[in-house]
Amino acid sequence: MFHILNARIVRVLLACAAVIIFLLGFLVCADVIGRAVFNSPVKGTPEIVSMSIVIICFLLAGYSVQSGGMICTDVFSGMFGLRGLAFAQLLSAVLGIVFFGFIVWGSFEPTLHAIASGEYEGEGALRVPVWPARTVVVIGAVLVVASYALHAASAIKALITGRADEVVAPAASTHL
Repeated sequence: MFHILNARIVRVLLACAAVIIFLLGFLVCADVIGRAVFNSPVKGTPEIVSMSIVIICFLLAGYSVQSGGMICTDVFSGMFGLRGLAFAQLLSAVLGIVFFGFIVWGSFEPTLHAIASGEYEGEGALRVPVWPARTVVVIGAVLVVASYALHAASAIKALITGRADEVVAPAASTHL
């Protein structure tokens, strides 16, 4: 049940990231045309683009982990068979949980502060609020932790049962 909910949430966030990327294309084109033709760029473009890049990365992170799309090298785990692959997946999942858990832990309080204080980036004509990017970082990192926890659970199950179908296979195109 949790696996299905996690998959649906990360797919919705994937679609949101695609829409943001699409809209950023128009913003950058308008900025370039405004700069070249009218000698007047779109105000706030650098701030909006920098915030959007962070948002896009964390919207996509959960999907890349959940789908098995992270880069995987199977040189050593392949030498040790199924148990090696399951152990490598478990180790990767635990390290991912720790790393993204630290991101959640370190970002939670600054996110609350950004929301409460109305923190913004940029000066002059356009001030871009920081809280949306900070909120997406926390939510995205929580989803990555959840995805890694699901991977860890399947790896533990594979180690216990010795069944190859329990290991979440990474995407074929990401093997090095």
